Amino acid sequence: MLEITALSALSDNYIWVIANGGDTTVAVVDPGEAAPVQQYLSEHGLAVGAYLITHHHGDHVGGLDALLAEHPAPVYGPRDEADRVAQITDKVAGGDQFSLAFLDADFDVIDVPGHTLGHIAYVTPGALLAGDALFRGGCGRVFEGTHAQMQASLARLRDLPESTQVYGGHEYTLKNLAFAQTVEPGNAAIEAVINEVNTLRADDRPSLPGTIAEEREINPFLRWDHPDVVAAAEQRAGRSLSDPGEIFATLREWKDAS
Repeated sequence: MLEITALSALSDNYIWVIANGGDTTVAVVDPGEAAPVQQYLSEHGLAVGAYLITHHHGDHVGGLDALLAEHPAPVYGPRDEADRVAQITDKVAGGDQFSLAFLDADFDVIDVPGHTLGHIAYVTPGALLAGDALFRGGCGRVFEGTHAQMQASLARLRDLPESTQVYGGHEYTLKNLAFAQTVEPGNAAIEAVINEVNTLRADDRPSLPGTIAEEREINPFLRWDHPDVVAAAEQRAGRSLSDPGEIFATLREWKDAS
């Protein structure tokens, strides 16, 4: 059974450390800063067996050089962004699979362009390492791709097994849920998760992970085909909407302006 631990970094990032039981070799996901990882490895007597990178943004790769100097290991990362992350040694893209023997785990790679053009996500049974594609209650901004690309990427993630836990890259949950409630003020599931997250954050605990099942109930960016979300998007746009990409674009631009 994999154990996935959140390390807080920068202003609101999470670096994820993946371990298997009592094994002392771990994988490190999106180390945007070296110091939290170095401290955690030292305190727990751990070695790094691999780094997993989802996209090229500095807050997800900024700690790599310092970490590799002390803890050299293979760096898995998006093939289409290898020119922007020089440390990548193992270039992967959607449809690829690889195994990490020290975790006794297999990983599938999913292409999720939108936030960046080469963004990928990693899936191992029960867990989605989503980077900035999917957050609890929200999704990443569309910086490099199109809204249609991002909607199609999220559709791939929405189709994962409902029990899959979602490990996103930032602590954005309360802001995301505030927007979700604006879109669907009558959605009781959103209110329930807000109450849960308020309790977690009051104790300075991460609000992540959520699950795919939960995201289907609370996340407007995965609910482009729900009548209440469609109605809200149409009211915002001032016209009828039927294309999922257009509905998503309306929601994303609404959130960006909020």
